[in-house]
Amino acid sequence: MKKRCECGDTKKLHLRTVVYARKVNITRVPVYCCSRCGSHEVDSGVKGEIGSLIGQLGSKPAPRTIPFDQMNEWAGVLSLAMDTGKEPLEENLVARAAEERTNELLDLWLIAASLGDEIWKSELEGRLSQLRSLYIS
Repeated sequence: MKKRCECGDTKKLHLRTVVYARKVNITRVPVYCCSRCGSHEVDSGVKGEIGSLIGQLGSKPAPRTIPFDQMNEWAGVLSLAMDTGKEPLEENLVARAAEERTNELLDLWLIAASLGDEIWKSELEGRLSQLRSLYIS
């Protein structure tokens, strides 16, 4: 997964640790990195959620590590794709991981619906919406 960098080279998508206030390590955040100029850019699909998370932490957070791939479905899909051991990320691996995760979430949604668990259904719908944006954008 790549995109064009302002320097003319190509930025590649990696999962990186974002450090906030020198105390909080937010791990496995999708970040585009350019090896030529060194620029880094958080993937636009998670930028808003990273901003919200940082806002919730406040200006003086307690030291900790937050695994972002457990909070965000897109980061989770990228983690699954990377766990295949292939670098850089290949789009077909990411697409396959996204499809598998979507199917898992839909199966869970059906179980939640059959149990009449509206809270669980709502949570699963939120997770599915994170993946839906992949196919719409």
